[in-house]
Amino acid sequence: MKKLLAASFPMQVITLIIGISLFREFDFETLRFRHLPLALVYMFGFGLSLFLILRGKKEEKTEG
Repeated sequence: MKKLLAASFPMQVITLIIGISLFREFDFETLRFRHLPLALVYMFGFGLSLFLILRGKKEEKTEG
């Protein structure tokens, strides 16, 4: 029986939404985030979603 992998399309959508939110939170004039605690939460979520996507792709590569 195949291992159950996380659905990649929903994770890609989540990563895209969090990435856009993080980009909008950054102020390019001062090169700082407008609300640092919110930006840290976005960074954590973005990193976690990237990790899950890349881990899923690695497992697909080794199985096939």
